[in-house]
Amino acid sequence: MKTLQKLSPGDTVAVVSPSFAAPGRWPHVHELGLRRLRDVFGLKVLEYPSTRDLAATAKEKARDLEAAFADPKVKAVVATLGGDIQVTYVGSLRPGSFVEHPKPFLGFSDNSHFANFLFLQGIPSYYGGSLFTQFAMHGSMDELTVRYIKNALFDQGEIELKASGAYNDVGISWDEPELLHKRRQYETNDGWYWDGDADTQGLLWGGCVESVDEMLRHDSVIPSLRQFENIVLMLETSEEIAPASYVFRVIRALGERGILARVQGILMGRPKAWEFHKPYPPERKAAHKQAQREAVLTTFRQYNAQAPVVQNLDFGHTDPQIPMPYGGKVRLNSSQHRIWATF
Repeated sequence: MKTLQKLSPGDTVAVVSPSFAAPGRWPHVHELGLRRLRDVFGLKVLEYPSTRDLAATAKEKARDLEAAFADPKVKAVVATLGGDIQVTYVGSLRPGSFVEHPKPFLGFSDNSHFANFLFLQGIPSYYGGSLFTQFAMHGSMDELTVRYIKNALFDQGEIELKASGAYNDVGISWDEPELLHKRRQYETNDGWYWDGDADTQGLLWGGCVESVDEMLRHDSVIPSLRQFENIVLMLETSEEIAPASYVFRVIRALGERGILARVQGILMGRPKAWEFHKPYPPERKAAHKQAQREAVLTTFRQYNAQAPVVQNLDFGHTDPQIPMPYGGKVRLNSSQHRIWATF
């Protein structure tokens, strides 16, 4: 994998909408995220043409991504949000702009497709740190999120990952601008659920379970079985709050393709268990998360008896969030239950 150049305060970052153009629907949230990029991280912002365009085509989104990477003024690229369109166009991106001008990309969810594309070109990225969901967090940004985004943007080397003490997955509507100043309610985090005794390491690959499912369904290009021998899977579930039976099927598909037998381990992000269309009470949230943990562990162990399985990490669709170094090296010490990632 290529080594990416780190940023300095005053550098310019591109803001793009590779999936849903959320700024066109919630401009007040977008402006808050831009202010946080400037005020919290000391960065300049360059916005691309389709960023706020709800009618932008896949071709226009692809053009913005290629232009942002090709522009020498731009030192990193930040996605506004996820969506459900990338599988339709990422395969047609021209590698040249990205290979010749590699730079950090921050985004998650549907951006799993673009992160996989970059991985295949030998370019690492960061799975997390979307403008709307992390930079424009209600009230203020989470301290843990800020710390690890700074590691991603400004720091070089191996950083130990730590579990948060509290977390949030209950959202506040973006439809009411005055609510942006309201702090979300957090609850105690359970910490990591660790299974397995092996010490191991590998490059992170994966993303949103629903997006990985799409990669498999649409026969997208993903790493080869030989490459998976040096990979630690990184998976998490989206705001769709899919049942454990669905997660089981996706994990099993990875097993039947010969992937699980080869990987060095699996890291699972904390499951999102509340959404506006599924406002689960605490007891149902706990049951949903437990069912998913059991499905992941049981299914993985059918194909791989040795590699560590660590669940409930701070990445994915809950907060605070660590922008995980996608394509970066991760090292797991099972005897001490410690994890280091190369940022």
